[in-house]
Amino acid sequence: MSERLQPGDTAPAFTLPDADGKQVSLADHKGRKVIVYFYPAALTPGCTKQACDFTDNLDLLAGHGYDVIGISPDKPEKLAKFREKEDLKVTLLGDPDKTVLENYGAFGEKKLYGKTVTGVIRSTVILDEDGKVERALYNVKATGHVAKIIKDLGL
Repeated sequence: MSERLQPGDTAPAFTLPDADGKQVSLADHKGRKVIVYFYPAALTPGCTKQACDFTDNLDLLAGHGYDVIGISPDKPEKLAKFREKEDLKVTLLGDPDKTVLENYGAFGEKKLYGKTVTGVIRSTVILDEDGKVERALYNVKATGHVAKIIKDLGL
């Protein structure tokens, strides 16, 4: 089981491919606040709802200095399909070997329909301009989560 991040922790660095296969690093966002959210799979109902919510609120979040990055175990080809189909504007990164998911505490045991399974734990980590964890939210719901973040951040 991977360790969950706590406020004040330095966010683990990462470089992952985006939907176009281009390498994107957390370091590329230095000096900006970043919302990194982890979701189980592109093109599934809950993950689509969450990605669309982030896209719908991207201007508001960006206006307050937040970049949004979604990370799943999907390969770039599937992320590209997801982006095109849903007209997504958030940066989608693929972590097929799940290293970043594990480093952020977003992969491990979870309950699914009453059974314990190992998989992606829907999570959101909010980082400050220096790459420190401001908030780490685990086992979040896909629906209504973005609205809750906006409310909690007072945006």
